[in-house]
Amino acid sequence: MADHFEYRHVVGFEETNLVGNVYYVNYLRWQGRCRELFLRAHAPEVLADVLGDLKLFTLKVDCEFFAEISVFDELSVRMRLAELRQTQMEFTFDYVRIDAEGAERLVARGRQRVAFMRGPNTATVPTPVPEALVRALKAYAPSPRSRSSV
Repeated sequence: MADHFEYRHVVGFEETNLVGNVYYVNYLRWQGRCRELFLRAHAPEVLADVLGDLKLFTLKVDCEFFAEISVFDELSVRMRLAELRQTQMEFTFDYVRIDAEGAERLVARGRQRVAFMRGPNTATVPTPVPEALVRALKAYAPSPRSRSSV
């Protein structure tokens, strides 16, 4: 089993700028998409809870770029759990370009911190990370000595 959750993506024309390379905001979109697909595949009950009153707030997001990518490049967006706290978690994302021969090149690296909240929009309060999500993320977590306790 891999130490990451993978989202495969082929870059489309709509994701590029006038110069022909990928517009930076798409890297952040792909982080969100990877996170959503993880929930769909490994913690669907959390998605059901989001339809209720559970809210996921993205507190911080960043991305560092190492190489450009362009239309029809194939990417592997690899998500790992970096930190788990009582009401928040942080993920890392590796963006890996895969060429026709299967060779891989790291083209970017990102991070995202998420907080879990409940309640109406005018009175949300922090809530513990859902247990179903904690269980689902165990395979993608750092070693126990670098992880915060839940």
